[in-house]
Amino acid sequence: MDVQATVLEILADLTGNDVSGAMDDNLFDSGLLDSMGSVQLLLQLQSELGISVPVSEFERSEWDTPNKIITKVESLV
Repeated sequence: MDVQATVLEILADLTGNDVSGAMDDNLFDSGLLDSMGSVQLLLQLQSELGISVPVSEFERSEWDTPNKIITKVESLV
């Protein structure tokens, strides 16, 4: 399973943008991701990769760039 490819595909679906060229850009500051998008992201990650991240444990600063999301997901797989 390629975590990076899966995360980038989920982010593309959620944001409508290919974020692979902006791996360190803040998705919240750029307006591509919001609180509802965060919940959808967590649900899709759970569905596709089998990881579980309770919304109560979601720390936005740890999930605000594609690179941080990939690192976090890899630590949970």
